[in-house]
Amino acid sequence: MMEQVENFPSFRSSMNNSSRNSTREVTFGHSGSKNVRYGSKGAADSGPFSMSQKEISDEDARLVYVDDPDRTNQRYEFSGNSIRTSKYSIITFLPRNLFEQFHRVAYIYFLIIAILNQLPQLAVFGRGVSVLPLAFVLFVTAVKDAFEDWRRYKSDKVENNRIATVMVDGRFQGKKWKDVRVGEIIKISANETLPCDIVLLSTSDPTGVAYVQTINLDGESNLKTRYAKQETQAKVPEKERFIGLIKCEKPNRNIYGFQGNMEVDGKRLSLGSSNIVLRGCELKNTNWAVGVAVYCGRETKAMLNNSGAPSKRSQLETHMNLEIIMLSVFLVTLCTVTSVCAAVWLKIHKSELDLLPYYRKLDFSEGERESYEYYGWGLEILFTFLKSVIVFQVMIPISLYISMELVRVGQAYFMSRDSRMYDAATDSRFQCRALNINEDLGQIKYVFSDKTGTLTENKMEFQCASIWGVDYSSTEPSLELGQQAECFSQVDGKVLKPKMKVKVNQELLQLSKNGFRDVEGKQIYDFFLALAACNTIVPLLVDTSDPTVKLIDYQGESPDEQALAYAAAAYGFMLIERTSGHIVIDIHEKRQRFNVLGLHEFDSDRKRMSVILGYTDDSVKLFVKGADTSMLSVIDKSLNTEILQATETHLYSYSSLGLRTLVIGMRELSVSEFDQWHFAFEAASTSLIGRAAMLRKVASNVENNLCILGATAIEDKLQKGVPESIESLRTAGIKVWVLTGDKQETAISIGYSSKLLTNHMTQIIINSNNRESCRRHLRNALVKSRQPLAASTVSNDSEGISDTIATPISLIIDGTSLVYILDSELEEELFELASRCSVVLCCRVAPLQKAGIVALVKKRTADMTLAIGDGANDVSMIQMADVGLLFYFWVALILQILNTCLFIVSLFFRYVLFTAYTVTTAINEWSSMLYSVIYTAFPTIVVGILDKDLSKRTLLKYPQLYGAGQRREAYNKKLFWVTMADTFWQSIVVFFVPLFAYWGTTVDISSIGDLWILSVVILVNLHLAMDVIRWNWVIHAVIWGSIVATIICVMVIDAIPTFSGYWAIFHAAGTGLFWLCLIGILIAALLPRFVVKYICQYYYPNDIQISREAEKFENQRVNGGGGSGSGSRQIELYPIPVGPPR
Repeated sequence: MMEQVENFPSFRSSMNNSSRNSTREVTFGHSGSKNVRYGSKGAADSGPFSMSQKEISDEDARLVYVDDPDRTNQRYEFSGNSIRTSKYSIITFLPRNLFEQFHRVAYIYFLIIAILNQLPQLAVFGRGVSVLPLAFVLFVTAVKDAFEDWRRYKSDKVENNRIATVMVDGRFQGKKWKDVRVGEIIKISANETLPCDIVLLSTSDPTGVAYVQTINLDGESNLKTRYAKQETQAKVPEKERFIGLIKCEKPNRNIYGFQGNMEVDGKRLSLGSSNIVLRGCELKNTNWAVGVAVYCGRETKAMLNNSGAPSKRSQLETHMNLEIIMLSVFLVTLCTVTSVCAAVWLKIHKSELDLLPYYRKLDFSEGERESYEYYGWGLEILFTFLKSVIVFQVMIPISLYISMELVRVGQAYFMSRDSRMYDAATDSRFQCRALNINEDLGQIKYVFSDKTGTLTENKMEFQCASIWGVDYSSTEPSLELGQQAECFSQVDGKVLKPKMKVKVNQELLQLSKNGFRDVEGKQIYDFFLALAACNTIVPLLVDTSDPTVKLIDYQGESPDEQALAYAAAAYGFMLIERTSGHIVIDIHEKRQRFNVLGLHEFDSDRKRMSVILGYTDDSVKLFVKGADTSMLSVIDKSLNTEILQATETHLYSYSSLGLRTLVIGMRELSVSEFDQWHFAFEAASTSLIGRAAMLRKVASNVENNLCILGATAIEDKLQKGVPESIESLRTAGIKVWVLTGDKQETAISIGYSSKLLTNHMTQIIINSNNRESCRRHLRNALVKSRQPLAASTVSNDSEGISDTIATPISLIIDGTSLVYILDSELEEELFELASRCSVVLCCRVAPLQKAGIVALVKKRTADMTLAIGDGANDVSMIQMADVGLLFYFWVALILQILNTCLFIVSLFFRYVLFTAYTVTTAINEWSSMLYSVIYTAFPTIVVGILDKDLSKRTLLKYPQLYGAGQRREAYNKKLFWVTMADTFWQSIVVFFVPLFAYWGTTVDISSIGDLWILSVVILVNLHLAMDVIRWNWVIHAVIWGSIVATIICVMVIDAIPTFSGYWAIFHAAGTGLFWLCLIGILIAALLPRFVVKYICQYYYPNDIQISREAEKFENQRVNGGGGSGSGSRQIELYPIPVGPPR
């Protein structure tokens, strides 16, 4: 039977009027700011009270008239509730997309070339043909961008057209989200998502409590409690019009804070973060809730933390822009040389121009002598320069950009189909949402990761406990579900069982059943009662296949609380009901009810939480749990010294195993102590100024002289392979930063369990609440980090710096400190300090602060950044960072295409030198156009998609190999210019071998042109084949197939009578000299490259080449092809250098 206890209405009333969240609230800035700010420059106050603790002035306040949106929006037209995350509109798409695409310098160059080719005097190629390549590339990219933005538009449309229940003319009606206005009363039903930020007025719970899930804001799937004021809870909007005025702060990005007050029936009520529910939250375990809209649309905290979809360009593209500028300078130089030489030639042959075939001034076709296509010396020089630009345009190939887009699409497809990137549990695959940054992933230097749901599964497991100085760490798995006779409760003929099974210690389980038989039994009873009661857990009933059995699912703000509640249930203390005024606990099949007289939630200053319970015998007890550092300072050390020392020993043992520890304590309150606390608590909870600080002081005053009960140890389950992955990343020279909204203690604990932090690291902890404090602690930490030795713990406490040990250093900083650092002069000092640290942990950070931290690194270093997250709160961080794919095989794509195009330019230029600088070409116009489309395009694209340097097994075994991408060994300026030099030599061979071989013969220029085009195509494909590492039938088909396709195309073109050079290839190929020249060109052109490649790989190999050879020998050994000595080989790799930041 349930034991009835005396009710305490005054205490319940005081709890309903209080603010349940005493965490520090900080304003992040106003929405009126045009520039995105990641801190709170100008918004934070360094005075005795923060912005949230001061009364809001009328100038800084937003006035919201409840249920009167017209009056609310009369003075200022507040933002509507429509949101937009898409980048373009129908009107702005074309100009904005073209503007973004023309950030590529090459596109501007191609546009100029296309315009020049439209002039009759300069029309080297057909006018339409010259425009098609650029138009095609612009069109393909625009279609891709339009599709990506269309998906965002569809998502916005679905969001804006969702239906909300809004009070209109005295009754609730359906209304589209986009039409909701500030001041309107909104009703939310269970499991619905909130359309805007609302202040709660009433809920279905008589005490005004509502439970919400904030996974879209902070990534936490646990339920959080929000409260309606008792003065508004009793009002029914359908029966009487609600009249009130809310004065609150202007829109800001701080999702953890809110300040305001409400005037209702002549009373002035204070509002805090526990009274507001934000857009994107879901109402859970509450039938309905009613609130008034205070922030809508882009002014909601969720949208203010969304920095929008940026236009990203890969670092490779940035480097290409610089190299294209250099090639453009080289192109202008070639054109200038051509035009100057033409000017000199015209002066020398001035008297012969009437009859010379290339510069015939007179036209004899009609029998009369008149001027014929000659514009004078000055214009001829200008036209020669512009024609040279058109003819040599292939030096900057537009095919490169077409090929890059296609390779990116191909890589994205194979990534999305990779079985290793498929999650069977959620039936989800990898998605590549930004195709233009694939190649950057191979050069990442900084990884920014969220914690909850990214590093961890956010699932806690109770492991062991120390009670009254006894270590109960040996656990055995609990009995099977059907045999758990000791862990159930019967209510109305139904059996209630906890949803999660917990490992139990059989000795402790037996002792917990003994009750009050001895002192030890009493301490165990109080210990598990504290675990079951000292939390904000909400028990939910879940149906099973057996209608007589229901599972209890514990939902709460913290996964730690869930784990402790399940542990208490496993030992016979099962929480089965909770309201704001009482809790019901089944203690070994006996239901007991306790009145909740007071609750002080966890905050980062106290680092503990407490609950005051009223018993049936009118006694009152205080139960407290918290971090060991804060709890041991409030334990009465005069009581049970031996037990305290034993507990401290057990805590150290648990922490060494990477477990999360909490200390449990209690004390009984006398009548006078309780009355004193109650008076102070009620005064603090109704205060309009400094309420949070006053509540913290009330809690600290009552939480002292505690009797220690024991300690708990919880394991936060990491995602599979996280410690190994982090170790591999660090071995690869990648710096890992963890940015989380969780408490500092939680983040540090995860840091240890994930091997991000070690006991040998020096910890620099910065927790400051004003700018001067931040500046002082940053400078002190910088001084220590610059010394050969560093402090074992550098903290901003009064004790200063402790003894010194050797580095490495880890930096731990909270979001409040970042408020004063980001967007201020302290950013530079923070970056210098962080760059000297091996690990950086940022705790309690808002979503936009995460993006600010990424921007902090991007602005001060050229290193690549990658962000990893799992929730909507990580979107801004992910958008700010650089993201990409394998880098190595873009080398084959870029350098190969540049190599082939420079071939053509060199041939054209040398031909110009031998044709009186007239900018005529020997290669057929159609072959010139098909060269980048059919002759050489497909091999580079296919190799760029399919080829790879090393197997997954080798790359995972030797993470140091990743350093090649960071050092840009595969693509850098040196390699670029070496490739250009090799191309120059090959072009000399291709041009002069046929020239000298056919010198003095009657061969026509079309035959020489055919020999040149065949030589170039075969040469560039063999060049590419020398770089292929893993051959397959597709690569064989495209490389050799492109050569065959070129021969067929040349034969078809020369077989058309209307084209110049009719039947040329058939005449030339019928002689042995043609084939002798072709073979000689290939040998002479590739020989230097082959020799240099041999010397570099066999005498000066790099890490990747050594690993590739080891793979080859290993495969031979596995396949039985190796000798007796081909056993397991160890590879010695070069260390990854860590240079100073830029």
